[in-house]
This record gives sequence, C-alpha cells and structure tokens, in this order.
Amino acid sequence: ALPVATQDGIRVYLDDVRKVDLWKNVSSTVKKTVNITIPSGRHTLRIDHVNWTGTANVKFDYTPRTSATVDTVKPLAPTGTAVTYDQATGKAKVTWSRNKEMDLAGYRLYRRLKGTEDYRRVSGGDPVTGTSFTETLAPTGAAYYYEVRAVDKAGNESAGGTDVPVTTVDRTAPLTPVVTATDAPVLGVELDWQDDTWDVDYDVYRAASASGPFEKLGVSHGSSRTDETAPYGETSYYKVVARDAAGNTAAARVVSLARPLFVPVVDSTGTNAEQTGITLGWTASKAAPTQYRAYRWDPSDPNAVPVRVTCETYRTGNEADYYPQYGCTDYSAEASTAYAYHVTSVDGAGRESAPSATVHAGLRDTIAPPTVTGLTHTATEYGTVLEWDESPAPDIAAYIVRRASDGRDQATHEWLATLPAGTTRFTDVQVPDDENWIYFVDAVDKRNNSLYTTSGNPLADVANVSVNEFELTPPQSPPQTSPWSLSAAADESGHAALSWNCHGTGCAATGFHVYRWDRAAGEYVRLTDVPLAADVHGHTDLTTPTATTSHYVISAVAADGSESFSGLAAVVVPPSGA
Repeated sequence: ALPVATQDGIRVYLDDVRKVDLWKNVSSTVKKTVNITIPSGRHTLRIDHVNWTGTANVKFDYTPRTSATVDTVKPLAPTGTAVTYDQATGKAKVTWSRNKEMDLAGYRLYRRLKGTEDYRRVSGGDPVTGTSFTETLAPTGAAYYYEVRAVDKAGNESAGGTDVPVTTVDRTAPLTPVVTATDAPVLGVELDWQDDTWDVDYDVYRAASASGPFEKLGVSHGSSRTDETAPYGETSYYKVVARDAAGNTAAARVVSLARPLFVPVVDSTGTNAEQTGITLGWTASKAAPTQYRAYRWDPSDPNAVPVRVTCETYRTGNEADYYPQYGCTDYSAEASTAYAYHVTSVDGAGRESAPSATVHAGLRDTIAPPTVTGLTHTATEYGTVLEWDESPAPDIAAYIVRRASDGRDQATHEWLATLPAGTTRFTDVQVPDDENWIYFVDAVDKRNNSLYTTSGNPLADVANVSVNEFELTPPQSPPQTSPWSLSAAADESGHAALSWNCHGTGCAATGFHVYRWDRAAGEYVRLTDVPLAADVHGHTDLTTPTATTSHYVISAVAADGSESFSGLAAVVVPPSGA
C-alpha cells in the first residue's frame, strides 16, 4: 500500500513506472492510497513533489497489507536455530535468527518426542516477538526436537526451520513395583509385579525377617521371578527394586510368604517290573527334603485311617534332573486289592508335611491257574471227545482248547474253542481220518492269566493228550470222472445237506444220483430210486446216521444212462448234546 498526502502535487514511481499521480496546484491537502504487488528482489522507489504557490506539505509511506484475504504468502522459514540445555535447572533455551519480512508478527515454537512425528506447540497462543524461547523440561531422560516457525500479521505460518535436538537429564524414578508372592510347591515362590517397563531392571532380594539383612537373589528383566531356593516351613521376606538405565531406583514395599512344608507331587502309580509290589512316584524340588513317608488305606471304607507302610525311598531318573524324581515300592500289597495312597515329606527338624493328593492303585493278579487235571480223550466216529476236571481256582473265567500236530510244535497249534467256566467237556467234531493230534486245555482266570501265555514252556505245562483218530475213509470210491464237484455239511436237524456244481466242459446231464458209503456192507448205496432232475443241484439225506461220519458221492447221468462220478464229501453228525 502506497498512502500519500500533499499540497500541491506528488508523483510516485516504482522502477520508473508511475504509480501515483497528483500533479496540480491545489488550495488544501489531498490524499490517495494505491495498492500494488511488488515481486521479491531489489527495487527503486522515486517520489516527486511540487509547490506552486502558497502553503506546501507532503507525506509518503509504503506499508504491508496484512489482511488475510489479501496476504496468502507464507513467511520464510527461520534460520540459525540452536538449543542449549542446563542440566542443573532442566531448562532448554532455543535461539534463532530474525526474519526480515516487514509484516512479521513473531514466531511459534514446536517440540516433538524423538521417535515420533507429531509436533506440539509449546510457545503459547501469542507469537514470540523475540529470537529466543526458554522452557523447563521434566528430568525424565527423554530426547526431543525443537522447530521454529515464523508467523506474519495475516496469520500465515512458515515451514519449520532446522530441527534441533535436546536430551533431558534423567532424574525420574521408575514406577514402584507392586509385588505379590505365591507358593508353587515344586517350582518355588513366584514373585510378580506390574508389567515391566522398557529399559528397567528389577533387583530381587530375600531375607529371613522384615528388617533384613536382605540377600540379592538376582536381576529380572521382566515382571516376575521364581525363587527356587525359598526354604520350606519358613517365612521369607521379599523386596524388589526397580532400576533404570540412569540409575534411578524405586523400591517396592516388603512382602512376606509363609511357605508350608513341601508336599510331594505324586505323579505316577503302578506295579513294579516283577509285579510283586505297588510303586509310587513323585516329583520334588531342589530345595525340598529327601525323606518321605507313604501311607495306605482302604478307599472303600469312609472311616479308614491311613497307615504308614514300609516303603523305602529311592531316586529315579538322573541326578542332574532339574526337578528330582523319587519313588518307593509297597511290597506288602495284596493282589486284586484296591488301595489309596498319599505321601508326605519330613524335613531335617523332623517336621512332617501335609499329605499329597490321594492316588489309587492295586496289585494285579499275575498268577496263572493250576494245570487242568483229569484230562481224558475218547476217539469216536464223529471226532474226539475231551473231558477234564473243574479247576479249583476261584477266579476261573474260561477254558481254551487248542490243537497241534503230533510234533507238539507250538508255532503250528490252532485254537479250537473258548469255553465258559464250569465247562468240563468239548467235542472236536471233525472227519476222523487216522491222523494223530495233541490236544491242549488251558485254564484262564479273570485277569487273563494262564499257563499257556505265561509259562516258559506252555505246551508242556498245560494239560494235553495225544489222540489217534479212527480211520473212517472208505477204502474204495469211484474214480472222479465228472466235472461236477460235491460239497456236504450237516444242517440244523443233523441231516446231510449236499450241493454240487459244475466247472469246465462236459456239464450236460439228464439227472443225478446220490450215493452214501455203507461201512457195514462195504459198498456205496444209492439213495435215489430215480435220477434227480437235471436242474436240481442239491439234496438232503433225511436218513443220515448220527454219532458217525458219512461219505457221499454223486453221479451225473448221461443221455445213454451211463454215470460219471464226483469226488467224496464227508458229513459228521455227532450225537445229540455232543
């Protein structure tokens, strides 16, 4: 803005270009203001004044236009920024060079925490008019950056000048830990406090009394520590001191914990390798005593009183185990009896701990029933009949019958039947054909103990007999000249049920005849008066003899009346109830 006032005349030039022209003789003062925009750089202003007659005066000025609607140009960023810090007072002083804009209103100071991007204005509401600013910073050891920005009268704010760093002295103590103490029987005393703070360590101390002396247990870099050496049966006092990198400290109040005597953690039960006793296993800690007692009682009796058992303690696992393992074996336990157990510890002063958690165990019966007695055999025309005495063992669950070839080879035996307790008879229904067999009868108790499964030489230790079957195979039979094959079995009524089918070629037939070997007559007797129809491939012999073995053949009848024969098929029909 170029405001002028004159009597008589005035002309104003900018770089030789006329901007104001009041050039005439007047009788009073005249005024005028011209607004112009002047680019940056060096310029020449020229003012001409004239007085023709009478009174004369002249007034000229050039001033910035500071209205926000006119001035939208930001000032230049300040230069020469520097900071000094007084550790004794905690005051930071920021200085900078003065800007040369005519419309400058002042400066604003900003600060940000190192590692962040957000600036916070610290110079207050009104701009600073000088070239320095001082503030007191908290002595926390934090690092900051300062930035100075210029502000003009239109409110335009410059970009920030060069950031300058400052680090405060650290005289602020860390947060005071709030400590709690709990007992973990095997692990130790667990100390916990609030979430740990970055770059803060915690010194942990223990004493036998609240007044000390305190012994340093170690340093924790987190928010907890376990005291694995805390004495059992005593009260320990703990103190935790927070310590930051600058050496500032904050001590928690002393907390105490009355630790009970060590209670063993029983974690395994079972029988020993020889299955002669019940073995208990438990876990201890390195600070725990090494003497223990085991107690036993009947869990089914609500009034039972635990009785101490003779149970010698021994180490299990390795000596180097972080948590020692112990065990003992109760050799006085009786088989097939349920017991409840707990274990206590005894310290050097003879004090006995509370009992461990109750565990249950029993000694399994591993004694096999005695050998079956009175085993006899009878060879019959329908197989071999075995009979024996009832076992005197009170817990018999079953009898198992097996058969092997006469070589008594255990690897080639075969299972025949599993019979319920109280059974003393078994019939091996098979076609007698003059073979020799060894039959075995083994008693099995309710714990699945048996001589056959536990004996070193089972085939010799169980009841056995050698049996030579009858020879009932017909001494003669028609040669097999037919492609028809015969199969036979006894049905539910004890009758021989026959069926046949043809494989290959030559299967044409006009009918079929059925023959049965008559042992007394020494010949095959035809059972069909007339041939069965060609499409009939089965026949039931309603006259099948019982308590014996019958042998059958069939013939295929050709169109010329000739017969071709199948192979033999045998059917065993035992007597009723066998």
